[in-house]
Amino acid sequence: MENEQLINPQRPLWRNLRTVAYILGTLFLFLFALDLMTSSLQHLGSNIAETILLATANPFNGLFIGLLITAMLQSSSTTTSLVVALVASGSITVQSSIPIIMGANVGTTITSAIVSLGFIHRKKEFRRAVAAGTYHCFFNLLTVVILFPLEYYYGMLSSMSIRIAQYFFVPTVAPVENEIEHFWSGFSPVIDWLLQIIPNGFITIIFSFVLLFGSILLFRKLISDLLRASSPEVFSRFFFKNQFKSFLWGLLTTAAIRSSTITTSVVVPIVAKRITTLKQAAPFIIGANIGTTITAFIAATLNSNTAGGITIAIAHFLFNFIGMLIFFPIPLLRKIPIELSSELGKLTLKYRLAGLVFLLATFFFIPFSLIYFNQDELRTLNVTYEAQQGGEKTYYRIIARTNVRTQNGEWERYNGDDTESNQEPDLIFPVAVKNNTLFAGKDMYRFTKPGFCWDGEDATGTYEACIDSIMPTMTVGNIRFDSVYVCRIQYRTTAGPASLHRVYLSAPFKIMLRREILSPDKQLTATEHVIRFSQQ
Repeated sequence: MENEQLINPQRPLWRNLRTVAYILGTLFLFLFALDLMTSSLQHLGSNIAETILLATANPFNGLFIGLLITAMLQSSSTTTSLVVALVASGSITVQSSIPIIMGANVGTTITSAIVSLGFIHRKKEFRRAVAAGTYHCFFNLLTVVILFPLEYYYGMLSSMSIRIAQYFFVPTVAPVENEIEHFWSGFSPVIDWLLQIIPNGFITIIFSFVLLFGSILLFRKLISDLLRASSPEVFSRFFFKNQFKSFLWGLLTTAAIRSSTITTSVVVPIVAKRITTLKQAAPFIIGANIGTTITAFIAATLNSNTAGGITIAIAHFLFNFIGMLIFFPIPLLRKIPIELSSELGKLTLKYRLAGLVFLLATFFFIPFSLIYFNQDELRTLNVTYEAQQGGEKTYYRIIARTNVRTQNGEWERYNGDDTESNQEPDLIFPVAVKNNTLFAGKDMYRFTKPGFCWDGEDATGTYEACIDSIMPTMTVGNIRFDSVYVCRIQYRTTAGPASLHRVYLSAPFKIMLRREILSPDKQLTATEHVIRFSQQ
C-alpha cells in the first residue's frame, strides 16, 4: 500500500498505457463539453444573456446561485467550469461572476458536512466527525465574510484578478455575438454539426452539462482509485506528518483529482477514528482548497478566447489563497475555524439535530434572507439614443443594471430602437464607479470640479479630458436631468489637430446624455443624444 503509485512500473506496460489513455480521454471529454457549452450559450436566443445578467446583477443572488448549484452538484469544479463558459460566451461579466465563485467555495463544503452526519449513531466519533466535516465550511465562510464586503464595496478581487490577467490578455468589453472560437480546431466540425442538427440551444446546453459533469466524475474516480484515496491509514501515514507537508499534500492531491470534495471528505473518518487530529488535518484541507482551483485554469488557459476565463481562474485562486494567508500562517487566527467547528461538534453531542440545523441555516436560510433584504438594491435604466452623422440617423439602446449601493454593474448595448424584440445585446460593458469616477468598458469619466483634467485612452486613441462646467439642469429629448457635467475630450494625433468631443453626463444616473463631435475648425459633425429614458 505504501508504494502504490499512479503509474506502477511493476504492472504490464499495456496497463500503464491504458491508464494514461483513460486519463487523457476524460480530459479531452472535459474540454469538448466545455467548448460545446460555450458555443451553445453564444448561439442561444431569447435574450438569454439579459436573463443571466438580471439574475446575477445583485451580488447576493450570485453568491447564493454559486452556493446552491455547488451544493446540489457537490462539485465546485463543475460550477467554476460553468462560470468560465458563461464568461467566455459573454453571457456574464467578470464582476458578476466573482460572488458565484465565492458561493461555490462554500457550497462544495456541504459534502464533508453530510459525511460527518453519517457518524450520528456513534457517539464517541460523532463529535470529532462533525468538527472535521464542518471545518472546511467554517474556513470558507470566514473567508467570504472578510472578502465579500471588500468585493461588494470596492471590487477588490475583480480588480486584482483583471490587473493580473492584463499581463497576459487585454479585454474589458465582452462582445456577446462574435465568431465562435474553439479550444482546439478539431472540435469545431463536430460542434458546428451538433449545433446544426439540434435546433434547440437548451438541449445542447443540457447535453454539454451532462458531458461536463460526467467527465469530472470519471476523472475523479480514475485518479482516486489509483491513489487508493479510500484508505484512511494511507492518508494518515503519508499526508499528516507536519503542517507544511500536510498543506502541500492537500494541494497536490486535490490538483491531481480535481476535486476538494473527495480529499476533504476522506479527512472526516480519519479524524473521527482518531487516526489524526483536526489540528493536523486542517493544513491538508486548506491546501485542498487551493488545489481545487486547477480546474478553472485548465478550462480557461486552453480556450483561445480566454481573457475572461483566465480572470475568473485567477479570482478563484486569489479567494482561496488570501483565505490561506489569513488563517494559516498566524497561530491565533488559525485557531478560529478549528474552535468554531469543534464547538459545533460539542453542541451536536447535546443536540443531535444541531448539525442538520447548521446545514439548513448555512446553505438555505441565511442566503435566502440576504437576497430578501437586498432585493431592492438593483436599479435598471432603459435609455435609447439617436446618433446623427452626415444627415443619416441611427439608433441604439443601453440597458444599465447597477447596484444602488455600489453603483457597479453592467451595461448592455443593442443596435436599433426596437424595445419589443428579443434580440441579444451586441456588447456587454462592465461598469464601476470608484472615487467619483465612472468606468464603462475602456471609457473613463470623472465627476469633479470644473477645470480638472486627466489623460486617458480608448478605441479612438489617447486623449486629454477636462471638466468644462456643471449645469444645474439640462433637457434632452423632452426629459429634464439635474446636475449635468460637461466634459471636453481632445484626442491627440501626430498628423495635426484632431476632433473634439463634448460629452454631457448625468451625475445622479451616471449615463451619457449627449455627445457632440466637432471638427478641428469647431464645426459640429456628429451628435448622439437621449430620446427615451425610463427607470425601474
